[in-house]
Amino acid sequence: MPQELYSVEQVANRLGLHVRTIRNYVRDGRLKAVRIGKQYRISREDLEAFTGTPTALVEVDESTRHVEASSIVHIDAVTRAEADRISTHVVGSLNQPGVGRLRAETIYDEDRAVLKLIIVGDLAPTAELLRLVNLLTDQRP
Repeated sequence: MPQELYSVEQVANRLGLHVRTIRNYVRDGRLKAVRIGKQYRISREDLEAFTGTPTALVEVDESTRHVEASSIVHIDAVTRAEADRISTHVVGSLNQPGVGRLRAETIYDEDRAVLKLIIVGDLAPTAELLRLVNLLTDQRP
């Protein structure tokens, strides 16, 4: 089994200390580390010996992984009628069966003639919604 090595930054984050504090511990010999190039690396075993507690290994369960996209679409030179048409299509597309996790907000600024769409959701439905927005913005009534 390969030896786990942590950077000074990783150890500092894990212990809730400043990076400079960890470097001082290493230089003082209080925390054992090896120098690789210009950086220190601390082994899991040495970190456990330093803290007196086992270092919890994070188990990654890929079956529970969730990937999400966030997009902000800025459309300028839009009339109120165009903004309403685009917004209606976007909101209507959210109600289709099998869309998955997908949310969208529309904001129209009449003074600047700008429509903003905020889209958050699973990758595939977000990509499909962005394609729809692209089609809607290319068409002029």
